Amino acid sequence: MSDKIPYKIYLSENELPSSWYNVRADMKNKPAPLLNPGTHKPMTFDELRPVFCDELVKQELDDTTANIAIPDEIREFYRMYRPSPLVRAYCLEKKLGTPAKIYYKFEGNNTSGSHKLNSAIAQAYYAKKQGLKGVTTETGAGQWGTALSMACSYFDLDCQVYMVKCSYEQKPFRREVMRTYGASVTPSPSNTTEVGKKILAEFPGTNGSLGCAISEAVEAATKQEGYRYVLGSVLNQVLLHQTVIGLETMTAMDKYGIKPDVIIGCAGGGSNLGGLISPFMGRKLRGEADYQFIAVEPASCPSLTRGKFVYDFCDTGHVCPLAKMYTLGSEFMPSPSHAGGLRYHGMSTILSQLYDDRLIEARSVEQTSVFAAAQQFARVEGILPAPESSHAIRVAIDEALKCKETGEEKTILFGLTGTGYFDMYAYQAFNDGTMSDYIPTDADIQKGLAGVPRFEGNNI
Repeated sequence: MSDKIPYKIYLSENELPSSWYNVRADMKNKPAPLLNPGTHKPMTFDELRPVFCDELVKQELDDTTANIAIPDEIREFYRMYRPSPLVRAYCLEKKLGTPAKIYYKFEGNNTSGSHKLNSAIAQAYYAKKQGLKGVTTETGAGQWGTALSMACSYFDLDCQVYMVKCSYEQKPFRREVMRTYGASVTPSPSNTTEVGKKILAEFPGTNGSLGCAISEAVEAATKQEGYRYVLGSVLNQVLLHQTVIGLETMTAMDKYGIKPDVIIGCAGGGSNLGGLISPFMGRKLRGEADYQFIAVEPASCPSLTRGKFVYDFCDTGHVCPLAKMYTLGSEFMPSPSHAGGLRYHGMSTILSQLYDDRLIEARSVEQTSVFAAAQQFARVEGILPAPESSHAIRVAIDEALKCKETGEEKTILFGLTGTGYFDMYAYQAFNDGTMSDYIPTDADIQKGLAGVPRFEGNNI
């Protein structure tokens, strides 16, 4: 090992993970199963397969297999942009004057601009292997929709994207990238689906939400022969695919004898955070090492810090299964914040269980504070971060400043999920001083939670 850690640690292609890691295999308390909303019994393979690809259903339901092999075709695609770099933030450390060592795993070095491509290519592969015509999906900030449009183009699949209305209007260039790759993009809620019409009637003038867009995409998939629905976050299968992030990070850190004390990630549905922390969490669960894990969410949509751990619908239109998760209620309508990828009412069942078991902690941060951190990071590290990623940057800086006060030499790791070059309207609002913060009142949250289904064992 050299005396000085490189600015960027690159792994070779030979060090690309050959398997995804399923953290559920090492969890003492497994995530609760998805429930049929009609019977309140666990969803079966046969009940899920009309919505999802067969192989993805198997991955969704598998709580015991620790390592699931990555097909060669997916690994070949990964090689176009992976392994991604682990970066030592020397310039940020110097600017902060902190004794802390700061690292970030950068997932923005592909055209989609984020980590989302890791799961998009996997889901498109399984759809193609099954002989499907195409897939439908939702997207918030547009990073998932962009990634899926790329993956579908690669496998010659039709791609139909329902984009949350406020993001559709705020991020027109990301929308055009999707269309360039052949996807059709519809602002949600729309009049193209029955559930969309119902939501518009109930919430006239709404800016939409990820829950709305999910409902529309699921309906579109089930009404078209040869189509399935795919999701960019929340589900167990998605967190599984994203573990390439954490596995690469762990390999790179082990190579240089680095042990992170604090691991931080933004949290909306959970794909980035879950992908980054899962391999490290596995070590913690097996008693091999200990880490502090921090999930960072927007104060405007605080599902972990202010939500309830109950069974709830995954979507606003109530066409999806029930998931036991930290939720603000499927009918909660978050404010149109610029971190569109974090505007989901719930959280991954895996992360929800880990949080309830006190294995991870959560913090909520306000939008203006997030963009102040993003600006500070951009000016010294040379990367314009996505608004979602900047939530993790905010807390990483806060933790580094704590070390400055105490003199502790902690090693801090965070996930830089993607770039913000399509988020310039957001940066313009911050630079112009017109950006505001919105924190829902207790009444707002109670209104959302009022729609949580009531049945025996689901304690609201």
